[in-house]
Amino acid sequence: MHQAATWEAPGGERLSHGEAIGRRASREAGGTLYLGTYGAGVGIATYDAEGKITKTGTIDGIPNPSFVIREGNFLYAVNEQNPGAVTAIDISATPKVLNRQPNNGSGPCHLAKVGDYLLSANYGSGDIAVHPIAADGSLEQQTDLVRHDGPEPHAHQVVQVGEYVLAVDLGTDSIYTYTLAAGRLTLQHQVKVKTGAGPRHLVFHPSGKYAYVADELDSTVTICGYDNGVLTVLDSIPTGAGENYPGEVVISADGSFVYVTNRGHNSVSIFRTNEAGLELVGTPSCGGNWPRHAAFDPTGRLLFVANQKSNNVVTFAVDETAGTLTQTGDFSMPSPVCVNV
Repeated sequence: MHQAATWEAPGGERLSHGEAIGRRASREAGGTLYLGTYGAGVGIATYDAEGKITKTGTIDGIPNPSFVIREGNFLYAVNEQNPGAVTAIDISATPKVLNRQPNNGSGPCHLAKVGDYLLSANYGSGDIAVHPIAADGSLEQQTDLVRHDGPEPHAHQVVQVGEYVLAVDLGTDSIYTYTLAAGRLTLQHQVKVKTGAGPRHLVFHPSGKYAYVADELDSTVTICGYDNGVLTVLDSIPTGAGENYPGEVVISADGSFVYVTNRGHNSVSIFRTNEAGLELVGTPSCGGNWPRHAAFDPTGRLLFVANQKSNNVVTFAVDETAGTLTQTGDFSMPSPVCVNV
């Protein structure tokens, strides 16, 4: 199952993948973005040192790739449908789809590579699926599917933390800690946040001692302590943006600032971290409507925010001392819901 990408330079000049990579490398700074969407393909774009985004292609034939991760020469995308699936893509030359595997759940919305396995979180069916990754990057048949206990589980994120795998479930208001061995998940611990909070995504402080959880349903951030696979709820604070639906949470490389996107309020909450928890710095506009996802570039000086309903990805320059954001770019595309840098 091979799908070729198309490439276009500014001014309409057609380029091979190799030429596009060469031009990117000639810049002093910048890189490539892979953009998840609700549509039929993964968008590809480049950005420069100021954060200006330029479309370079699309990897077609991938239904609803709403979350995308890059691992070396490979991309992995969810297919957020019912029934759900996951797709492997080779980007070492002209991008091509390697294969697609069903994950026996519904509405997959998040991915993580853990060792030689790809794990996907199924929002609709509330479970975590495990697929081995072959040597050529393709996906093998599923080896495990673990459903979260509860009347309405909605698994929303899966992440690796050292030797553990953590899964955030919006429906059960819980975060589950697993170990993964021989393609099978084993539950080690479960922590519940406030009932009705709706935990969506979490991010860890670089120290490894704290996790910050964006709660989609009650517009809060839950602060947790962390030790050897066990999370302990310490506090819960409002995003400072009224009633909204927090989407993504990210943290600066030095751990000084936490950023939360606020859907509905259409803003980004900026928090300064300290021993007491989080201190709200501000809630600037996201530059669009319904900021679903956000990601830093490798330098930490740029933050990209994907605004689903206004069909744009906005670039912000990050003040690394004050934590503040200044909009520097605005890129239009249909239904952007994930930015992988």
